[in-house]
Amino acid sequence: MDAAELSRWTRFAAKGGIGKCTAKHDCVAEGNEDLMFMRDDVITVLMQIPNMDGVYLGYCEGVVGRFQAQHVHFHSKLKRPVMTKRNSSTSRPSSSSGPQHAKSPTP
Repeated sequence: MDAAELSRWTRFAAKGGIGKCTAKHDCVAEGNEDLMFMRDDVITVLMQIPNMDGVYLGYCEGVVGRFQAQHVHFHSKLKRPVMTKRNSSTSRPSSSSGPQHAKSPTP
C-alpha cells in the first residue's frame, strides 16, 4: 500500500470507517497485508474485501490491514460504504456587485 492510499484509509478510520469490532483473541499477521491485533483491541472496519467472504480491511494501532471476521466481534451492523467522486471545481452561482431582483412579467 502506498503512502497516499494509507493516508486516505487513516483519515477514513479517524471518521469511524464503516463500523467497529473487538478482537476475540490475539492474531499474528501472517502476510504483509494482514492486520495484527491483540485480544480486546478495537478495530475500525474500513471495508469488506470484494470476492473474499468474511475478510475485511481494518485499522488498529496506526496500521491498516486485512483480518477475518471469525477473529472479531462486530459492535453493530456495518454501514454501507458511500462511494463519492470529488470534483476539483464546484458549481456556485457567480456573485455580482449588487443584489439581483427577478422582474415580474408585465401583462
